[in-house]
Amino acid sequence: MTNFNFNFKEEIHFNSSKSTLRNRLIMAPMTTLQSFYNGAVTEEEIQYYRARANGVGAIITGAANVEDLGKGWEGELSIAHDQMLPKLTKLAKAIHEGGAKSIVQIFHGGRMSDPAALNGAQAVSASAIAAERPNAITPREMTEAEIEATITAFGEATRRAIEAGFDGVELHGANTYLLQQFFSPHSNRRTDKWGGSIENRYRFIDEVLKSAFAVVDKYATKPFIVGYRFSPEEFETPGIRFDDTLWLVDQLAESRLDYLHVSLNFYSRIARSEAHQDKSILAYLHERLAGRKALVGVGGVRTTEDIANILGNAELVAVGQQLIVDPTWVEKISTNRENEAVTKSFDEAFRELDLTEPLHNFLDARYNSSPLI
Repeated sequence: MTNFNFNFKEEIHFNSSKSTLRNRLIMAPMTTLQSFYNGAVTEEEIQYYRARANGVGAIITGAANVEDLGKGWEGELSIAHDQMLPKLTKLAKAIHEGGAKSIVQIFHGGRMSDPAALNGAQAVSASAIAAERPNAITPREMTEAEIEATITAFGEATRRAIEAGFDGVELHGANTYLLQQFFSPHSNRRTDKWGGSIENRYRFIDEVLKSAFAVVDKYATKPFIVGYRFSPEEFETPGIRFDDTLWLVDQLAESRLDYLHVSLNFYSRIARSEAHQDKSILAYLHERLAGRKALVGVGGVRTTEDIANILGNAELVAVGQQLIVDPTWVEKISTNRENEAVTKSFDEAFRELDLTEPLHNFLDARYNSSPLI
C-alpha cells in the first residue's frame, strides 16, 4: 500500500516506466482550441504551455486526435500524421524548458466528434447509437478493419510522441470519447468479440494498451510514461456504473500503466451508486487500487488545502482552470506566496488575461453554458 504523501513538493517515481516527476502537481489536460485547422501546433499554443511549465511536475496537453476521423472539434491538436512532428517537437521542448515533463493526451472522438470537424464524413463508434444529448448525431458502427486500424493509430500516435521528444502519453478513455464508448453498454451494443460482456467491451481498451506499449518497447530510448484517464460513471441507461469502473480499475492496475487519472469536476464528488456513498469517488478508487498504480485526483483545485485533501486519496494532483487564469500559481504556492494567487471567479479572472481569441471565446462560452473542458 502506498503511503499517503501530503507534501506536493516531493517527487514521485513511477515503477513501470522508471520515470520521475519533480513534484506531485500536474497541469490537467484542457481544450484550448489554439491549433491550426489541420491540427498543427501554433506558436501561440507553444507559448501558452511554456508559460505554465515552470512549477508543475508535468503538463498533459489537451487532447490530440490519432486519426482524422477521430477529430473532435475545430482547433484541436493532431498527432495523426508525421507532418505534425516538427511543431510537436517544439511544443515538447517548450514544456521541458520550464522543467516539467511533457505528456500528450491522445484520443479519438468517436460519436462525440463535431460533424463540422470531420469535413462531411460520418462519425464512427462502437455501435450506431447516438449519444443522449441535444442534436446528437448517429454514428456509423466501426467495421472490424476500422477497429484494428484505430488500435494501430493509437500506437502510431505513441511513436510520434516519442519521436517528438515527449515524456509520455495519456490515453483519453474519459469524457465519453471512443475508448469509453467501447466500454460503455450504452454506446456499445455489438454482438461480436468487441461487445456484449464487460470483458468484451474492455477488449478495445486492452488492445490499445498493447499497441501503445509495443511501440514504447520498440522506439523509446528513455523512460516513457503511459497513463490512462477515465470517467467513473455515466448517466445513461444502460451505462457505466461505479461497479463497472471498479472492475475497469482492477484490469488497468494489472497493466504496465504508470498512473490512472479519474475525470471529476470536483475532487470531493460522491458516486451516484447507492452502494458507494459513504466517501468520495476518489477515496473509493484509491482504496481499490491499494498502491498498485498512482492515482491522479482532479477537480476544483485552487488552494493548498485542496491539494492536501486530494493527496489524502491520491498520489498526484491535476490542476486545471486555476492554471489557465494563474499561470505561475504553482511557483507562488511553492514559495509560500499563496496570498498572491488569483482568487477571483474563473469567469472574471480569464477576462483580465491576454489570451488568444479562440481560447477567450471558448472560455466565454464555457462559463456561459458550462460544457466540459
